[in-house]
Amino acid sequence: MSINHHLTPPRARAISPSMTKLSHIRNFSIVAHIDHGKSTLADRLIQSTGTVADRDMKEQLLDAMDIERERGITIKANTVRIDYTANDGESYVLNLIDTPGHVDFAYEVSRSMQAVEGSLLVVDASQGVEAQTLANVYQAIDADHEIVPVLNKIDLPAAEPDRVREQIEDVIGIDASEAVEISAKTGLGIPDVLEAIVARLPAPKGDPDAPLKAMLVDSWYDAYLGVVVLVRILDGHLKKGERIRMMNTNAVYPVDRIGVFRPAMQMIDVLGPGEIGFLTASIKQVRDTRVGDTITHEKKGTTEALPGFQPAQPVVFCGLFPVDNADFEALREAIEKLALNDASFSSEMETSAALGFGFRCGFLGLLHLEVIRDRLEREYDIDLITTAPSVIYHVYLTDGEMIEMHNPADMPDQVKIDRIEEPRIKATILVPDEYLGDVLKLCQDRRGVQLDLTYAGSRAMVVYDLPLNEVVFDFYDRLKSVTKGYASFDYQMIGYSEDQLVKMQILVNDEPVDALSTMVHRARAETRGRAMVEKLKELIPQHMFKIPIQAAIGGRIIARETLSALRKDVTAKCYGGDTTRKKKLLEKQKAGKKRMRQFGKVDIPQEAFISALKMDG
Repeated sequence: MSINHHLTPPRARAISPSMTKLSHIRNFSIVAHIDHGKSTLADRLIQSTGTVADRDMKEQLLDAMDIERERGITIKANTVRIDYTANDGESYVLNLIDTPGHVDFAYEVSRSMQAVEGSLLVVDASQGVEAQTLANVYQAIDADHEIVPVLNKIDLPAAEPDRVREQIEDVIGIDASEAVEISAKTGLGIPDVLEAIVARLPAPKGDPDAPLKAMLVDSWYDAYLGVVVLVRILDGHLKKGERIRMMNTNAVYPVDRIGVFRPAMQMIDVLGPGEIGFLTASIKQVRDTRVGDTITHEKKGTTEALPGFQPAQPVVFCGLFPVDNADFEALREAIEKLALNDASFSSEMETSAALGFGFRCGFLGLLHLEVIRDRLEREYDIDLITTAPSVIYHVYLTDGEMIEMHNPADMPDQVKIDRIEEPRIKATILVPDEYLGDVLKLCQDRRGVQLDLTYAGSRAMVVYDLPLNEVVFDFYDRLKSVTKGYASFDYQMIGYSEDQLVKMQILVNDEPVDALSTMVHRARAETRGRAMVEKLKELIPQHMFKIPIQAAIGGRIIARETLSALRKDVTAKCYGGDTTRKKKLLEKQKAGKKRMRQFGKVDIPQEAFISALKMDG
C-alpha cells in the first residue's frame, strides 16, 4: 500500500504536539467500484476544508503516479490529514485513506481497513452496485467498520438515487435510508458528507497512558529520507528521538522524524492514540519493515503484539526479458527499485533458450502485471518481452512429494507425475439481463461451474467456480466485449482442484521453444495447438528451407503446419538448351536445402512470441 508522495524533502517547520482528544479524531477510508468517484470525492473533501490552497489543487490530487492519472485508476492507497470545524463549532481531525477499487489491488484495501474505524461507501447513482463495490464493502464489514453510504453523480440525467438506495439494501444488506446524496465533481452535498463523518463514524479507542503500541500500515522508499513508515498509533505516544522496536523482527531503530500528510509531509513532535502519521528511523530496506508488524518502545514496551496481516500471495507469473540482451543489468536494477515500493511483486532470475536472460515475476493479477510492465518500460526506458502469463500448479509426484510449478517449462517427467492440481477462483459477475446468455456461455467455455444466479432489479449476479488458468489470458477482455462493457467482475481464490492438465510444447524445425510452452486442459489441447501453429505460420518469416511448426504433448504431435521455403531461381542463367541441365541444377538446390534444413537455425521474431500467446483459444 505504498504511498507514493513524490515530494522533495520536507522543509515544513515542526509544529508543537497537537494532542487531539480521542473523541475529536475520525479515521476513515473511501471504498467503491472503479470509476465511481472515490478520488474525486477525496479531492473535494481536501479542497472544501482548505487543506490545500486552491492554486495547488489539481484533479486526483492523491494519485501521484503518471500511470494512475493516465489510466484513471488508483493503484496505491494514499493518506491525508484534514482539519475540520463542524457545525457545532468543535474542531476535528479527519484521517482519510483513499484506496484502490480494482480487484488486483484488493490487498491495499484490506490493509487500509485495519487502520481505520469507518468507511464511506461511494456508489454511482446511475450505475448502482457493481462487483467490486461488493468485494470492498465486505472487507469493510469484516474489519467491523461503521459504513456511511454516499450516492455520487446525482447531477447526471441517468441518476436514480431511490433505485440505488433499494439496491444497496437488497444486495449488500445495509440501511441506505440516510445515504448522503452528492456530486463530487461539482461539490454538491460535500458539507453533508463532512457532517456525516463527524456524526456517524465512531471515534478511535486507545489508552494514552499505556505502553506504545502502533500498527505498521505501510512502508515505501523515498530517495531523500530512506524508508518511510506509515503507522497508526493504538496506545501510548510516539515521540521524536525515542528508540523503537519492531516486534516481528526484534530490530531496534532511533526515530529521526515524525510527521503527518496534508498531503505534503509536515513534521510534528509527537503522535498520540488514534492518530495516523509517518516516521523515518534510518531503516535501510523496505524488506526490514513488515506490514502488519507491531511497533513499540525498546524499553518498557508492550508485550502483546497485533495479529498482523497475511502477506500478499502472487497468483500470476510471467517472464520479463529485455528485447536487447545488453539491457539485462538495467532491467535487474529497475526490478530491484520497483520491488522496494511494492512488497507484493516478487522476482527471480531465469534463462530461456529463445529469449536469453530475464526474470520470472509474480503478480497479484493481470492489471498488476500490466502496471509493473508499463512502469518498467516508461520509468526505466527498457523494451520488454512478456511471456505467457501462467499460474502456480501443484504437481504431486508418485513418491508422494508435492512441488509448486510456476513455469510449464519446469514440468517433471510425465512418468513421475501422479496428478496435477490447478488454482480455482470464485468469480462474481454483475451483468444486465440481456447479456446473461453470452456470459454463461463464456464461463461454460472456460470450464466454469455455476454456483449461484440471483437478480438485483434488471441485473443478474452470477457466481462461478472457474480455473484461474482460463481467466489470466483474456477472460476480462472477452467478458467486456460480449457485454459491450456493461459487466463488472471480481474474484477471490478458493483453493486447488485436480484436473486433466497437460503441457503443450511448440516445436519449430523440430526444436522445442520453451517460451511458448503452456499448460492446457487435455480436451482443448488440440484446438489450442492448432490455432497456435496456424498463427506462428503467419508470424515466422520464410527461410531458404522448409520449416515444420508443430504442437506436441509429450512425444505425440497434435497439430502441424509447414512453412514453405523461399526459392531462389537457380535456372535463371540457362537460356534454352537441353532441359537436363536445368534438372541437374534443381536437384543440386534440393540437396542443398535438405542439408541446410538439417543445420539451419530458424530466426523467430520477437513479435511472434507476444502475438502467438495473445490468441483467444
